[in-house]
Amino acid sequence: MGDPRIRRAQSCAADARRAAQEFHAGVTQPDMELVVFFCSSEYDLDALAAEMRRLFVGAQVVGCTTAGEIGPEGCRSHSLSGASFPARGFTAVSALLDNLGGFDHARGRAFAQSLMRKLEQRVPQTAPENCFAILLIDGLCGCEESVAHALQQTLGKTVLCGGSAADERKFVKTFVYSDGQFRSDSAVAFLVRTRLPFRAFMSHHFVATDERLVVTEADTTRRVVSEINGRPAAEEYARLLGVDADSLGSAHFAAAPVLVKVAGTDHVRSIQSANPDRSLNFFCAIDRGLVLRVGQGLDLSNNLEQVFDRIDADMGTPQLALTFDCALRAQEVSRNRANDRVDAVFRNNNAVGFNTYGEQFHGAHVNQTLTGIAIGYAAQPPGEPGHA
Repeated sequence: MGDPRIRRAQSCAADARRAAQEFHAGVTQPDMELVVFFCSSEYDLDALAAEMRRLFVGAQVVGCTTAGEIGPEGCRSHSLSGASFPARGFTAVSALLDNLGGFDHARGRAFAQSLMRKLEQRVPQTAPENCFAILLIDGLCGCEESVAHALQQTLGKTVLCGGSAADERKFVKTFVYSDGQFRSDSAVAFLVRTRLPFRAFMSHHFVATDERLVVTEADTTRRVVSEINGRPAAEEYARLLGVDADSLGSAHFAAAPVLVKVAGTDHVRSIQSANPDRSLNFFCAIDRGLVLRVGQGLDLSNNLEQVFDRIDADMGTPQLALTFDCALRAQEVSRNRANDRVDAVFRNNNAVGFNTYGEQFHGAHVNQTLTGIAIGYAAQPPGEPGHA
């Protein structure tokens, strides 16, 4: 009967209802197990939710708002992209985690346990080799680290990745979609069991320089660093870059993020903004005493091509690459006029996803990184692992 086929679609219609209709026409298929979508926050979200409810009656639909969408048309803004997963080949369960302002570790673990039980009730043979988890979370909640860690701790070896919802770089309000509604201060997670091969991937294009930055004063709750190396944070960061603190902006933050080494691997900690009091806002939690290094960027386009070359060598061209790509990476692509090259890579590898305010991978919350799940066509031979 052939392999189960995921259907992908992207609408660039300006009107929310029209975009939903075009998206539905592109992904609808018999016995849809799951529909995932990513949309611009510029849409009338009430109208979009109403039309999605009307069109996808009885279907399990999840999604979030973005800082740019990735789909069959490439990387776009003010669009709606996504995919549908057929029941023949996939079993999925999803759930909403609300009130993130009151999140604690125990509630996160209970949430993940409930999700696992729901899947195991439907498919008793669930195991890390045939299952993956995706987290879509309010990108302004400030607790992505805690949520991702709690879920991954409970999921064990089942790979978790995902992205933080965005709002076109306005940093006002971001939303996830579940049970027919857009909600803020919330996250939606889904577990997918499949017999098809899949690979988790993560990559960034920065290497650490010798410049050390020790966080000497920080407000961890607000992700604000006020002092680095005993000096006002923005001034010290600007000094290491060789620029004036008053000139600091998103281009500097995108080109020279800071890196922290965790378990021998460099992870990016991106700066969101510089404040009048010379403090710095970060996209990730930053603790006092943390040792950081300034990152130096390599060629992003080359790095992206290498990621998908490795996937292709391992499992062939995926039928879907569920992709979470930092908004700062998209900004760098635009600045370097590499849009056509990056679009081609994503289109050639059937990518669907969005530009995020942060990415999750194996329970870690990271920045300026590409993460995702690539799903192949051929049935997996017995005994082979389900993810890298």
